[in-house]
Amino acid sequence: MIDIFIDNLKIAEFKKDSSNYLIDYKNLELKNSISLSLPNNRRFYNYEHRFVPFFETFLPEGYLYEIFKNILTKEYGYIDDYLIFSMLSPNLDGRLNYKSNFEKLKFDSISKEDILNNDSKDTFNMLLKSFLNKNAISGVQPKTIAVVKDKDSLVYKEFIVKTWGEEFKYLAENEYFCLKVFKKANLDVVNAQLSKNKNFLLVENFLYQKESWGFEEILSLQDKNRIKKYNGSYEQIAKIILQFSKQKYEDIKNYYKMIVLNYLLKNGDAHLKNFGLVYNKDFSQIKLAPAYDIVTTTAYIYKDKPALNMFGKKVWFKEDKLIEFGQKYCLLDKKEAKKLYLECKDAVNEVASELKEYIKNNPHFSEIGNLMLKAWEEEWIS
Repeated sequence: MIDIFIDNLKIAEFKKDSSNYLIDYKNLELKNSISLSLPNNRRFYNYEHRFVPFFETFLPEGYLYEIFKNILTKEYGYIDDYLIFSMLSPNLDGRLNYKSNFEKLKFDSISKEDILNNDSKDTFNMLLKSFLNKNAISGVQPKTIAVVKDKDSLVYKEFIVKTWGEEFKYLAENEYFCLKVFKKANLDVVNAQLSKNKNFLLVENFLYQKESWGFEEILSLQDKNRIKKYNGSYEQIAKIILQFSKQKYEDIKNYYKMIVLNYLLKNGDAHLKNFGLVYNKDFSQIKLAPAYDIVTTTAYIYKDKPALNMFGKKVWFKEDKLIEFGQKYCLLDKKEAKKLYLECKDAVNEVASELKEYIKNNPHFSEIGNLMLKAWEEEWIS
């Protein structure tokens, strides 16, 4: 059994019975709900033959999953989502706290400068080993959590340290420049920094030290499990934002810009797990989460397509259809949708100039960088 707390108040129990999962609320007060998708206006939530989507948010995928699989099957003879979550949940710091059969561990911090200046495979493996039980993060690429101490402010922060394999070379630089485009377009974006040798991208956890705030993926808000993260539409995400956000117009406008930029940058991995909402302790504030996990995927997979449907299709729509999307689903008139679209185009063009200069000084990135530039300059329907 996993006990769930807000501050020191136990609000629920999370249990597994055979292949079923049960949430049993102990405190029926709406502000003490586990998440937006699990309001405690009812006593029980029963999930038959599938894991609870909200808790699945914190489960490792791909590279990290294989590591947990090796550890837990050796120790327990099996692995399942509940066992992994039981191991990780006591070390989650946020709006919710958890107690399980696994011990809550203490983690020593590491200097951010040490990570940035020593971005080797050995450093990554050391970080992974040191912070393994904090790795409640999804995504298939190699990554790990690290608690770091900032040299100047002496503040402790939590970062995701991302690296890459041969299949997706120089992915850290790819994402770094894509995030710069979003920031240039005046969107709220995760803070990210490249390491000395460009092997790591350090991405700051936007909720760390805001422990009264929670986060929920759009996937979970649609009551879908991760196998369905590519099953949906950008129209559906817009409806979710309008349903829950307490600052609807600002958020839906920013969401529109996110969609335009994902199309302009040819990010074919903007799926249901890569959009979310953040909210404070009592849900009086609910807003769109900062942009994260943005990559020009066509630099690796030329014929890659959008992750989700728009107007019933997975194609790279041009300006006219993107403006139509803004009008029909994002509360914009044609003039404003056009204005925001052009702002996004300007952001892409500005960072493209920076990327061209970067390629001159970093020839190792010329192949991927030029493929990115080509994708950014193209407006075509695949």
